[in-house]
Amino acid sequence: MLMALDRKTGKLLWQQVAKVATPHEGYHPTYGSFASNSPVTDGKHVVAFFGSRGVYCYDMEGKKIWDKDFGIQLKMFMTFGEGAWPVIEGSKLLLLFDNEVDSFLVALDLATGKELWRTPRPDGNTNWSGPVVITYEGKKQVIVSATKKVHSYDLETGKPIWEVGGLGQNTIPAPVAGDGMVFVMSGYRNPNLLAVKLGREGDLTGTDAIVWQNQRGNSYTASPVLHDGKLYVVTDSGMLSCFDAKTGKAYYQQQRLPKPYNFKASPVGVNGKLYLATEEGDVVIVKMGETYEVLATNTLDGQIFIGTPAIADGEIYLRGQNTLFCIK
Repeated sequence: MLMALDRKTGKLLWQQVAKVATPHEGYHPTYGSFASNSPVTDGKHVVAFFGSRGVYCYDMEGKKIWDKDFGIQLKMFMTFGEGAWPVIEGSKLLLLFDNEVDSFLVALDLATGKELWRTPRPDGNTNWSGPVVITYEGKKQVIVSATKKVHSYDLETGKPIWEVGGLGQNTIPAPVAGDGMVFVMSGYRNPNLLAVKLGREGDLTGTDAIVWQNQRGNSYTASPVLHDGKLYVVTDSGMLSCFDAKTGKAYYQQQRLPKPYNFKASPVGVNGKLYLATEEGDVVIVKMGETYEVLATNTLDGQIFIGTPAIADGEIYLRGQNTLFCIK
């Protein structure tokens, strides 16, 4: 189901049932659902991606424009469920189908759902990290982080540009890019963080294109924040690190937050502050910069935050397990 709410009042504007189906596989009982993939919009289209159950494109009034069922059933590691996010880039919609059987990246025409290109991903396997589009020297690349190898693809054709191995199992955090580098991370078995220099082609594994690496205090689930030459990373057990993005030098590393916390939501950076929504119902605000400083801790009793906060026009939207909050 896809729901639209009025941002100012929370009133339900419309809801659409995309599909009713018998699930072929389960999901993580605590952190997953059959609708773990985040919807996306460009202000004209709203796309709801349900993986094995297809992709659905609506207009802003909830009228379905098109839908597409790929006719596949993804097989995920440990039946933890699906969750890779879709991406809208201009007139294209990018969908990632990484799983244990047949992995691929596909680009559709956003207006019609027509398939534009499809690229097989033999190094895919189960992966919960979605595609991210970056621009380097005027050329758009699609970056996909994965256990065996991180890949870059040409946005227009889907052809591979470069690849690099070195991450551990269960990739979830999103890639981030800036200052001519891409940062990819895994935090489960054989954790690693790779800073990859852009501008090369081919297999970059073991080359000097890998500017620096880190194996301590990486995130398993939450995506990092890159801002003003600094990379911020929070572990699932609530330890925060800040690295110099160019060198990998730690300004501070594995700094314990005020209380024992658990994280699945990604930190969000706004106006010089990091907002960290915890499973314990606290939102911790940390000053961005070289020195660790907690500015505030705000508590919503009885809440569990797993979804990442969304911020727009001076308002924070917090999605708890049963309640959606808007805070000015």
